[in-house]
Amino acid sequence: MRVTHIITRLVVGGAQENTLSTIRGLVSKPDLEVKLISGPSVGPEGSLENEAHKLFGAPGNPTTPGKDFLIVPELVRPVHPLKDFRALRQLEAILRAQKPDLVHTHSGKAGVLGRYAAHRAGVPVIIHHLHGPSFGTFQGPLANWIFTAAEKSAGRVTDHFFCSAAAMTKLYLDAGIGKPGMYTRIFSGFNLEPFLNTTNDLALRRQLGLAEHHFVIGKVARIFRLKGHADLLAAFAKMLPEVPQARLLFVGDGSLRGEIERQIHALGLDGKVVLAGLVPPGEVARYVGIMDCLAHLSYREALSRALPQALAAGRPVVAYNFDGADEVCLENQTGFIVRTGDIETTARRLQQLARDPSLRIKFGQTGAAFVKENFSIENMVAGQYAVYQQLASAKRVVTPASWTGSRCRIRSEPP
Repeated sequence: MRVTHIITRLVVGGAQENTLSTIRGLVSKPDLEVKLISGPSVGPEGSLENEAHKLFGAPGNPTTPGKDFLIVPELVRPVHPLKDFRALRQLEAILRAQKPDLVHTHSGKAGVLGRYAAHRAGVPVIIHHLHGPSFGTFQGPLANWIFTAAEKSAGRVTDHFFCSAAAMTKLYLDAGIGKPGMYTRIFSGFNLEPFLNTTNDLALRRQLGLAEHHFVIGKVARIFRLKGHADLLAAFAKMLPEVPQARLLFVGDGSLRGEIERQIHALGLDGKVVLAGLVPPGEVARYVGIMDCLAHLSYREALSRALPQALAAGRPVVAYNFDGADEVCLENQTGFIVRTGDIETTARRLQQLARDPSLRIKFGQTGAAFVKENFSIENMVAGQYAVYQQLASAKRVVTPASWTGSRCRIRSEPP
């Protein structure tokens, strides 16, 4: 079976890591040939294109559709009618040349344009992966109407949806997109071992200006709108007089860093907040290891992988009740769920964790056991592969007997 994945961009982020982990797992299947199409990976969030290079070699462009990894320059994240039209035409031409049996799209822009292109190119099976909502109360009425309409339209040419949280299924079904049998929840798996085995690296703490006695509240996320950095700073400022040994550690970078730095100064938190900046994905576990808890106050996200990563490391979590957060942050079992925007309660919950080491241990142990059972890459890939097979069988997709399987091979070094 020929499979093409399409994603808007390969910046450092959960959807992108999920996509690349999926592809790494799928290439071991002897009956699959896997390709990848992405837009350009630009921005302060960093890039994962080198990880794609390890899988596929150097990328091509729309004029070289025979390459296994293509970058379409016009496939950009912001709405841009002219570029969007060109990207749609380019994606359609690429898919006609590749002749995939199944197209698997990721993220908002690539999800809509990729599904339209696949339908126009006559691709038998079209799957869209919901890593986060494209519409909802987090945006204005006009934008919400536009994105809801786009998702409804693209939903009519979609055979199946993968959701990283059951909350996404409910959101889309409530919007009249698809039917219940078209959705499969598959938790976003990741390499568990680095997090299960991480320790409180005192040398790393010292490097970041953190002492052994500091109670470190961590956040792993792009510094971007709706990620909740401003709310966490406000909650931290409220709890700090009661827990003076507390410190805040932000791991990640983004377009709002300057704004966050100004807020830190305005709140009188200079010297109390550490901005570690962009950290390679392979290093994130080390940083989670020096945290005493993780706070994720996102306003919009299907299910942030920062939550299960912290739990795998045995760190309790505090999260806003966005989308699927309560599917991992189990109230009073692995952490605390707080009503979105409730800074007072957030401060109290963080203060409670700071004062009760035994509670942190209890939550951490429960969380680690839950994540070990549900968040392995092997489980994620197996779940997706099973649906691939079911849909291919239903659509009577036949792999030629002469075809030898995947041409995508993991390389030991990037080219």
